[in-house]
This record gives sequence, structure tokens and C-alpha cells, in this order.
Amino acid sequence: MKDRPRVHDFDWVLLAIAGAIALVGLLEIYSSTHASAMAGMQWKQLMWIGIGVAGMCLISLIDYHTLMDQAPALYMIGIAGLLIVLVIGYSRLGAKRWISLGGLVNLQVSEIMKLIIIIVLARFFAEVRTDRLTLADLAKVFVLTLIPVALILKQPDLGTAMVLVPVAVLGAFLAGIEWKHAAIGLVVVALLVPLAWNMRRHLKPYQQQRIQTFLHPEDNPRGAGYQILQSQIAVGSGGFWGKGFGKGSQNQLGFVPVRYSDFILAALAEEQGFIGVCVVLLLYLGLIMRLVDNAQKAKDRAGMFIVMGVTAILGFHVLINAAMVIGYMPVTGIPLPLMSYGGSSIAFVFLALGLVMSVRMRRFVN
Repeated sequence: MKDRPRVHDFDWVLLAIAGAIALVGLLEIYSSTHASAMAGMQWKQLMWIGIGVAGMCLISLIDYHTLMDQAPALYMIGIAGLLIVLVIGYSRLGAKRWISLGGLVNLQVSEIMKLIIIIVLARFFAEVRTDRLTLADLAKVFVLTLIPVALILKQPDLGTAMVLVPVAVLGAFLAGIEWKHAAIGLVVVALLVPLAWNMRRHLKPYQQQRIQTFLHPEDNPRGAGYQILQSQIAVGSGGFWGKGFGKGSQNQLGFVPVRYSDFILAALAEEQGFIGVCVVLLLYLGLIMRLVDNAQKAKDRAGMFIVMGVTAILGFHVLINAAMVIGYMPVTGIPLPLMSYGGSSIAFVFLALGLVMSVRMRRFVN
């Protein structure tokens, strides 16, 4: 048995897949912005990738058990950070989601909370000593998840709040939720849907518009429906092979909204076509499969839950973003991992991969 993790225990295949996706993102960010006032954004993205990789290496050196021992303190720090955002956070486009650090960096605390909730729930599920979760266990999971979800919804940030839920759901499934409890949960959700729909008037005006636009985007093609319709046009116009790098009219002329971030997949579809999108989605599939493989090889339940928590969040991001781009989900602002422009998002993904590396590198350690 090995006494300590070594460099060759690092998952170089996982890092290579993540690097390939990030490279595609850099190229598409350049293509989307080089002829506009936003030219040069790819260099900022590259900087954040470098910071993320450094953070990943640093996290991988820390025993994940040490992080789990600090789960209560980390949870309180995360909740405190979300409260600080609501009080003195930096506002943009009607949302208060960032803390300004010296005016140089805007930190999105909710991205850090994603990492924290993975660690906190992994510790909770790992400490369950029975094969089946009790209702009391499920109630605790519900409360642990609900508090940060509620605070993130107050910002408001529906997309990030939604992302925390799959960690709890997948964790409960793996920990041994009873089918009768799962059935009860589904029934409760089904009953709450009409209530939530009737309460939509309490949402922000732009959130109400997003729901209505998702159902009927053609009713307001130059207003609220513009984003979805232009995205669908870009995806459809790319055809099978695409128009070529830097040659997508919807992308180059700026018709695709937020084409360097939330709708980067639409820009890619126009320029690289169906085949290009398939290549990227296969890379994401490879990333998810590699994560699952690492979860299976973890030396204990704690490591398995950490890796599967990361898998749940990244998989949910890809699924929702892709569905949003083609109009099958409302516009929620959920970025495409490693491809969409954004420092906090890039940093989160690489730090999350650092957690996975920490688990993998200690699978043979006593």
C-alpha cells in the first residue's frame, strides 16, 4: 500500500478532457467577440483557466477527509457569505450576486457555495450508518439544501439555486432512499407545481417574462422572446457541417444574445454545425463517465459522494444549458461548464475537479 499520493495518481485523462473543452470555449469566445467592443475576452478567460488549474492542484493536495472535517465551519462561512452578498453585494442587471474584492475581482459567492454543499452533503450521507435513509435523514438534507437555495433565490439567481438540488437528490438516491419516500416526494412536487405557477406574480418581472417566453417565444419576437428565437435560428442555420470558424452571421453580427457565455453553444452550433456540437457533447460525456469511474474507484463512501456530487452539478449544467439553447428550457443563466465566459464559473469547475483529484489520489492511501 502507498503511504502518500503521487503525481502519477493524478487523473491526467480527466484533466485532458477538461482542457479540450476549455480550449473549444476559448476559440468560440474569440470568434464571438473579436470583431466587437468586447475583443480580448479570451485572454481574461485564459487567465481564469490558469487560476482555476492552480486552485485545482492546490485542492488536490489537501486530503478530502480534512475538508469534510471542516464541513460545519465551511457551511457557516458559505451562509455568511450569501448573507453578505444580500447586504453589500455588487448589483448588475437587477441581480445582487457578487462581492467586489478591491474593485479588481467580483466574486460570486454562490459558486463557492456549490463546492461547500458538495462537501457538506457528502459528509452527511457518508455518516449514515444504515442502508436506507429515514424521513429524519431526508428532512435534514432538505434543510441543509433549502437554506442556501433560499438565500440564492433572494439575489435573485434561479439558475444557481436549481443547481444545488441535484446534489441532494443524487446523494439521497445513492445513500438508499426508500421508494415510498421517493414516491411521496414526487407527489409533493407535482402538487406544488400548480401552487408555484399561481405564485409566479411574486417573481421579478424579468423572471415572469422568461417563463411566459419559454412557453410562447413567438408572441414577442423582438422583446422577451428574442433570446430563444435567435438562438434557435443560429442552431438551425449551422446545419450539419456549420458555416465555418468566424463565419456565423448570427454570431458575428451579434444577433445571438450573450453568445460568449450562456448561449455559447448556439454560436458553436452555427459555426461548427451539428457535427461540432456532437464532438463537444461527446467530450462532456467523456468527462461525466470519467467522473463516475473515479467515484467507483474511491476508497470510501465519503469520496464516492464527493465525486458524484461534482458529477451531478456538472451534468445538470450541461443538460439545462443545452436544453435552454434549443428552447426546451427557460433562460436561466446557467453557463456551460468550462466553455462559457466567466471567472467564477471556471474557477468553480476546476476547484470541483480538484476535489475529485483529491479523492482519486488517495484511493490507495492508508
